[in-house]
Amino acid sequence: MPKVLLKFNAAVIKEIVLDKPVLTVGRKPDNDVVIDNPAISGHHCKIVLKGDTYYVEDLESTNGTFVNEKRVVKSGLHDQDVVGVAKHALVFLDDRKKEEEAGGADKTMVISPDKQEALAKASAASAAAAKTESAGWVRVLKGVVALPEYELKGMSTYIGKSDRVQIPIADGGFFNRAPEVAASVHKKSEGYVLKAVKEGFPIVNGTKVADSVVLNDGDIIELGGTTLQFFLK
Repeated sequence: MPKVLLKFNAAVIKEIVLDKPVLTVGRKPDNDVVIDNPAISGHHCKIVLKGDTYYVEDLESTNGTFVNEKRVVKSGLHDQDVVGVAKHALVFLDDRKKEEEAGGADKTMVISPDKQEALAKASAASAAAAKTESAGWVRVLKGVVALPEYELKGMSTYIGKSDRVQIPIADGGFFNRAPEVAASVHKKSEGYVLKAVKEGFPIVNGTKVADSVVLNDGDIIELGGTTLQFFLK
């Protein structure tokens, strides 16, 4: 089913499945996608399904709606198109064609006995590794906003002052205001990787992070008025 990813800079804030014919976007709370940003109009734009095609329509917004960096009033959407609204973006993902192609492949592949045995062993090894794999957590050492500890669930966890992130943080004073999305932690093959959404804002073990860094058990992460400790358990 088609969906859109709400992004701020490089960070994905929210995933919205297009399960109804109209999706409204704007600053006011009666929208389907609410973006709390003064550059966003109260009712900024909408995504509508007409026939088999999704369209984005600007709702006479002040700062305009853009598709792939081109300002539009109304435009059809294709897979991977980027709808720009102020500093936010809605990435349109349409997997309907892939689903149709997958549905046509109805033949069963025949696997040799040796290959079956190898696949079974690989599956068992993968399951055993998953059971023994340590999970990443962060503990709030200073500046608790909500919970004292957070498990890093899923593949990505976002940190910031927005009410849409998984780990909220506090301001560090008038001149050290925390951004809506400050950093993200991603689970990768090399471990848990912290990525700076706002360059230089996250500090890991006393060093400002410009891009990304692999986290080690016990690392200290400073973000504004909140200090976190990464650990495995």
